[in-house]
Amino acid sequence: MKLSTIAETLPGSQILAISNSIKERIKAGETIYNFTVGDFDPHIFPIPEKLEEEIVNAYLRKFTNYPMAEGNLDLREAIASFTKAFQRIHYDPSEVLVGSGGRPLIYALYRTIVDPGDKVIYPVPSWNNHYYTQFVGGVSVEIQTTAANHFMPTAEEIAPHIKEAVLLALCSPQNPTGTTFKKQNIKAICELVLEENKRRSDSEKKLFILFDQMYWLLAYGSNQHHDPVSVCPDIRPYVIYVDAISKSFAATGVRVGWALGPSAVLNKMKAILTHVGAWAPMAEQKAVARFLVNSPAIEEYLHVFKERIEERLQLIYNGILSLKQEGFPVDAIAPQAAIYLTVRIGLPQAHTLLLKDAGIGILPFAVFGAASHSPWYRISVGACKKEDIALMLEKLKKVLCPITIA
Repeated sequence: MKLSTIAETLPGSQILAISNSIKERIKAGETIYNFTVGDFDPHIFPIPEKLEEEIVNAYLRKFTNYPMAEGNLDLREAIASFTKAFQRIHYDPSEVLVGSGGRPLIYALYRTIVDPGDKVIYPVPSWNNHYYTQFVGGVSVEIQTTAANHFMPTAEEIAPHIKEAVLLALCSPQNPTGTTFKKQNIKAICELVLEENKRRSDSEKKLFILFDQMYWLLAYGSNQHHDPVSVCPDIRPYVIYVDAISKSFAATGVRVGWALGPSAVLNKMKAILTHVGAWAPMAEQKAVARFLVNSPAIEEYLHVFKERIEERLQLIYNGILSLKQEGFPVDAIAPQAAIYLTVRIGLPQAHTLLLKDAGIGILPFAVFGAASHSPWYRISVGACKKEDIALMLEKLKKVLCPITIA
């Protein structure tokens, strides 16, 4: 059966393929320590009680009709208020666009900015940029990041590729690495983009930054979230933020996300989404509007939520370092943010071997666009029981033992 070129050539998500196959095996009764999912087990990490109450109340109040295409005004006002209070950047409600999570907003932005043949710059590893670029017929310009920079791209790495590019896709805290931009690094990137846009004539497309900050509230210890407009206010006309309640409030299935940026760009994104219908549900919009202005409830939830996530990341990190000290071919980057830990395992196809011999599910950086032989892996703690960590580390050690001895 002959179908469209995109249908014939666009592969499905490798991340979901691995994660879903593991879920099916767990359902079938296998014991698997699943560290693959960028999601949360709601029995371990439930959404905030106040948010849950607001969702239930919204349905009881019969909010089941269509929302506004750009998002209900009360929600856009709440998002603007929340962003100002917690991130210290100001956007007017007219500069806010609501969608059913971050994915449709990112897709709409790609569709709005990128024509077939246009260059899109993004780091690897990173989440889904290679798929989105293929979706719109763009030309991928991949920045191969390194462990030395915690897999975050630098202005020096981006500079040689910036001419004629129309979109620079950045994410911080980064998925899959759980690492963040240093202030001076993101500022240098912004200044590079500003300089490039000044060089371009009015008849040329400008270079825009997609800044995915889904995990920005989940930074640990002395690590801070640095975003483009905060460190370089002049970059504001060229930045579109994508954010949501998905990760910071363990609400991946509630499907409320938003974009912040110049209204001229957001209005075009809105037009695309009106044809797709990827709106956040009315009841959830009403609930989130009330929750985001409840600062005490947000702070109370984040205090406990972050503490529990960081504890799990730190336990695994310490365990990996202990194995390294014993001479095993492993390493890790100290947890900085998000729900991910970056781990190095010096075994070919370690994820396949660990799943087969130890029942441990992890994701290789290769599914995030890195080279197939990369020894780096993502461990997610969104579905992690604390008591399983020691067992997982012991199983990992047993798999490594005969290989190390050999």
